[in-house]
Amino acid sequence: MMDAALARRIRLVGLDVDGTLTDGGIYLGAAGTQPVELKRYDIQDGLGIHLLRLAGIKVVLVTGRVSDSVRQRAAELQVDDLAQDPDARKFPLWERMLVRHGVDAADAAFVGDDLPDLAIMRTVGLPVAVGNAVPEILGLAALCLTRHGGRGAIREFAELLLRARGEWDAVVERYVAERMS
Repeated sequence: MMDAALARRIRLVGLDVDGTLTDGGIYLGAAGTQPVELKRYDIQDGLGIHLLRLAGIKVVLVTGRVSDSVRQRAAELQVDDLAQDPDARKFPLWERMLVRHGVDAADAAFVGDDLPDLAIMRTVGLPVAVGNAVPEILGLAALCLTRHGGRGAIREFAELLLRARGEWDAVVERYVAERMS
């Protein structure tokens, strides 16, 4: 069960990508001479992100790789910010995002799965581990999800957070109303 007071404080949710928003698998290939990287994303996770944003919570992606696939998915989901670093130096990117969005780390959640997420998760008000997270992340997390990255974990988190805030039913109704007009 998530603490309602903490849940209401969360103004920004940061998401790792590989192993959290995806299942961690990467397909590398080429289309002619152009390199191609493909990743699998879960549609329910996308809806979870949409519902968080409907509730007025900013959603950002922070990844330790640079990928056009991630840029495309971020644009499709209309996330509030995206930072990609080829050297997996995610913490400086995160700090800049917090400043850009005017959010204190204590009022942020971060969902991660692996060692590159540790620095960020040590600073946030609500560190969250997906079901497939490594022991170091699981040990640090205030909330451990049952679903795995790329398999509905972000949707699970969105529902838990919005229910703890007492906003789930209203946000779902807003979503349904959007689809009726």
